[in-house]
Amino acid sequence: MKNFLIITNTYKDEGHKRTKEIKQYIEERGGSCYCFFSTGERPDDAVPPLNDIPAETEGVLVLGGDGTLIRAASRLVDSHLPLIGVNLGTLGYLCELEESNVFAAIDQLMAGDYIVEERMMLTGHGVLHGQWTVDGLALNDIVIHRTGPLSVVNLNVYVNGEFLNTFHGDGIIISTPTGSTGYNMSAGGPIVDPKAKMLLITPINAHNLNSRSIVVGAEDEVMVEIAKRRAQKDETVAVCFDGDNAAKLQVGDRFYIYRANATARICKLSKKSFLEILSKKMREYA
Repeated sequence: MKNFLIITNTYKDEGHKRTKEIKQYIEERGGSCYCFFSTGERPDDAVPPLNDIPAETEGVLVLGGDGTLIRAASRLVDSHLPLIGVNLGTLGYLCELEESNVFAAIDQLMAGDYIVEERMMLTGHGVLHGQWTVDGLALNDIVIHRTGPLSVVNLNVYVNGEFLNTFHGDGIIISTPTGSTGYNMSAGGPIVDPKAKMLLITPINAHNLNSRSIVVGAEDEVMVEIAKRRAQKDETVAVCFDGDNAAKLQVGDRFYIYRANATARICKLSKKSFLEILSKKMREYA
């Protein structure tokens, strides 16, 4: 791998100093770089247009944090390019590299000493007033959460058409194993090896004393129905793919979530296991 696309979160690389150093380092070793700077403020600002990416590009270095990497992975899925993250923020579970080891990692990438992991992704669509609408891709999670005044929402959850439970709270997270260390973890959900194949269903601030995360198979379909809670039936929720708003739902609307055919390709350089890396991260940021 000698020809790279570099995607940089412009707010995390002041003056693009680190990006310029990496570009120079690669070019001095006979490689090439195409640089793109993202503000992360809009979904279409996360990556360059696919037609602008040089045809010889073999891999993507993402400088920023987990959020920058997640958005890039979803939007570059059709390019089939492998990605690796360089953490310029604080806690990064998905970004394997830090500023301190990025140049050694570039040497390893250019020598072909890496593997590519295929990470499962999610997709989904809504049925609003009987009409099919909105779909997208998510590497981490699809979140359905309340909007408007501070009041709980009732969400009926079905798996493969079979009723599972009604959750009363702020919303629900449907996560991939890759996303288990994101919002899912913050909401009390389990941490899962990202190579696993399953869906995690985690309620957000549930008002049920017996609400817990539920793990289902990767091939299962999860349907969330916005249930009536009071006579006005004016509750609304938002659907987010990896943090980006995708749709608004009202009482009676349904949203279906299932495994996507596409996968994200993530480069891995370290021989360390997921548990070893997780333990190190947890100690560093305790």
